[in-house]
Amino acid sequence: MPDSKRYLGNIITKNPTAPTSSAASGVWSVDEARTYLNAGAWPIPQLLIEYLVIAGGGGGGNNLSSNAGGGGGAGGYRSSVQGESSGGGGSAESVFTGAFGTQYTVTIGAGGPYDNNGSNSVFATITSTGGGEGGGSPGEAGGNGGSGGGGAAEASHAGGTGTANQGYAGGTGMGTSPYRGGGGGGAGAVGANASDSGNGGNGVASSITGSSVTRAGGGGAGTETGTAGTGGTGGGGDGTVGSSGTAGAGTANTGSGGGGGGDSNTGGTGGSGVVILKTLSTATATTGSPTLTTSGGYNIYTFNSSGSITF
Repeated sequence: MPDSKRYLGNIITKNPTAPTSSAASGVWSVDEARTYLNAGAWPIPQLLIEYLVIAGGGGGGNNLSSNAGGGGGAGGYRSSVQGESSGGGGSAESVFTGAFGTQYTVTIGAGGPYDNNGSNSVFATITSTGGGEGGGSPGEAGGNGGSGGGGAAEASHAGGTGTANQGYAGGTGMGTSPYRGGGGGGAGAVGANASDSGNGGNGVASSITGSSVTRAGGGGAGTETGTAGTGGTGGGGDGTVGSSGTAGAGTANTGSGGGGGGDSNTGGTGGSGVVILKTLSTATATTGSPTLTTSGGYNIYTFNSSGSITF
């Protein structure tokens, strides 16, 4: 029996010379579509797009009294890249199927300032949720978001929750001296509790652009004394110790969380989000100045600022 798949309602046999009707079903991936297009065996090219949509990271907790702020949570991480995962341990989502001649909006979420959640990122109908803020003065729980922010210290405040299939929860602050906040949740791991390290949760790696890049790490927590939390892999900002230094910002266009402020110190700003689209088709119009690269026969459009795209 031939191995067959369904593609946008057209059922064809996976045969590079003679696709025919079949009762079998399934979903074509971008890689499979390329194989049969290159072999001249694809009857009607369709608009098929793999995507990576990451929201803005949450800001780290701000502290103006004797405690310490939690790290900001990473922005929500949604991916349809086959063989990779979405945030929060979720599986890759369905590839986006669109219509030629339709303009699709792209919104890049801003990173949150201290004590603020990040903003959502959007491609067409796909929305990723902004990262949760790190808990700050006068003693707050971490904010809920794509990934949750870490809780403030002084009273063991809880970390915020992450969104299903987008990110993980933040860690809990420590209610005894030396006061340290909880790490912000990352797309790939929970933020550490203050009693462990207060480090931000790690991000997730993707090869959508042709090379592996890790994004969406949680921010490290601030501390009154001792050792501050470090940001999670993928661009999370580091926390600060006491009133010295400056809490690290999440890296731009990674959706990573900002570091938490120490005693009487300001939390770092979350990193802005990003939208990356991978397709066999060529855009006929864009706004927002996306960069275009090619890899393995694909066109890859990276949006670091808001805009639109039409194929």
